[in-house]
Parts: sequence; C-alpha cells; structure tokens
Amino acid sequence: MFQVNDIVVYGKHGVCKVTDVGTLSMSMVDKDELYYTLRPVYQKDAVIYAPIENNKTVMRSVISKQEAKKLINEIDDIETVRTGNEQEREAQYRVALRNCDCRELVKIIKTLYLKNKSRTKSGKKAMAVDERYFRLAENQLNEELAYVLGMNKEEVTDYIANCVSEKKVTIHT
Repeated sequence: MFQVNDIVVYGKHGVCKVTDVGTLSMSMVDKDELYYTLRPVYQKDAVIYAPIENNKTVMRSVISKQEAKKLINEIDDIETVRTGNEQEREAQYRVALRNCDCRELVKIIKTLYLKNKSRTKSGKKAMAVDERYFRLAENQLNEELAYVLGMNKEEVTDYIANCVSEKKVTIHT
C-alpha cells in the first residue's frame, strides 16, 4: 500500500503524488472503500481518486535515479518490437502503454523512430497511428525520467540523445 507523499506512476495519468488515503464522501461511491487521492505532477489542476483495491490500472512506484540511468545506458541494446503484422504490433503498443513499463516504452519509441526514419527516407510520411503511439510512449517515459532525474520534461529527449551518443551516463550517482 502506498502512503501519503509517495510518488507513483498511475496508468496513462503518469507520475502522481499520493496526497491522501482514505474513504470518500461522494455520492455513487462505496463509503467503506479506501481510495488514493492522486495529483498528477504534470497536470497541476487534476485530481484522481483511485481505489486501493484496483486491478484495472497499473500503479507502481517511480523508478529510481539509478534505474533511470541504467535504462538510458541500455537503450542501444533494447530490442525493437518484432511483429510483422500491424494489428499485433499495435496490440503490443497498447499493452506496453497500459503496463507503464519503461523498458517496453523504449521499445515502442525505438521501433517507431526507426520505422518513421525509414519511411521518411523513402519519401513517405509517418502513419498517424504510429505518430500517436510514439507521442504517448515518449510522454509517459519522459515524465517519469524527468521526475527522477530532476529535469524538465522537455529536456529529456535531448538528454537521452546526448547520453546515447556519448555513452556518458554515470550509473552510481
């Protein structure tokens, strides 16, 4: 069970702070059920009430700074999504986004980046569905990495690109 002030990832809502744990006094809500009150870090005015006994939406602790740096160091070695069928690939993207797994998000981003680079080289535009999944995965990953690395979300993509090109992330800091 998470505690007040814990920082978590809550499904598609991203990085959130637990601001309360308890029952809710709202109509249409079981008065005996416990809820987390969550405040998304990157959506200042939003509030989420998530049942503690929730098996539909992934809720987990954010990764550590060391895990983030390790992930960035391993990006070159992370495989792309290997499926020839577009429907199967899209299903894998949906599962990865729903599971909030950073390594799987990197797979999506890497796969779509390389696919779009190849399409552009052939004079074709990126497919709308690919752009959508790319943005969703990148946003989800960048939010968490920005939070744990103590930087702005907008700086993460360049930071990763520099680290990957220079292989300069120190893991033990």
